[in-house]
Amino acid sequence: MEYQFILDKIVNTSKQIFGEELTGIYLHGSLAMGCFHPDKSDIDLILVIKDSVSDGQKRRLMDILVELNETGPRKGLEFSMVTEEACRSREYPTPFELHFSPTHLAWYRSDPEDYIKKMKGTDPDLSAHFMIIRHYGIVLYGRPVEEVFDEVPREFYLKSICSDIESSGEEILENPLYVILNLCRVLGYAEEGLILSKKTGGEWGLANVPAAFAPLLREALECYASDREMKPDAEEAESFNKYMRQRIKERKE
Repeated sequence: MEYQFILDKIVNTSKQIFGEELTGIYLHGSLAMGCFHPDKSDIDLILVIKDSVSDGQKRRLMDILVELNETGPRKGLEFSMVTEEACRSREYPTPFELHFSPTHLAWYRSDPEDYIKKMKGTDPDLSAHFMIIRHYGIVLYGRPVEEVFDEVPREFYLKSICSDIESSGEEILENPLYVILNLCRVLGYAEEGLILSKKTGGEWGLANVPAAFAPLLREALECYASDREMKPDAEEAESFNKYMRQRIKERKE
């Protein structure tokens, strides 16, 4: 598997740091779903602990994650630590014990103690991550997925993926590839209950939205599979966003 050395390092380090408190480490996202591209994707991981760990243990893990982030794909690592209880709960948004992504790198480097103390709360994205793990997740270490993660309620998953498109009108020209493919995966779930990646979401869109949008979707899929940046026609992209948002709204009601 691509970037196996990073996954092995995280597993071995986590086992050393957390010992019997470590329930498992689970890969999700594009690397697990078979559509990873080093210029467009990050490495998505969930680490599950039995109950709680110390700030010192979190700090040791964070130092390793920061180091490995430098050797990973361009978008880096996306990591969350959760408890077993969180994996079984019916709470939305889902609570987490620690989170890391390149967005927070400057904060950790400038004040790691403050980061460790405050980087704990709830995250609406976790319901989507848990759903992907249930359907596509890869166990890097620990107990089987079905023993750790309960089924995610439809309303939680739909809320979670819809949170990714809340600002699609403002973002579709800034980050067209991400927004266009996410709109497709949201509609695919809202209409047919399909758990889609960005790639399979775009492919579903080609078969299920008006043919007028086919060139836009083909461009998005071609860019997603390469290092080419997407630069769509503004009017076409905005028209697509408006159409998709309305159709998603009708399915949610």
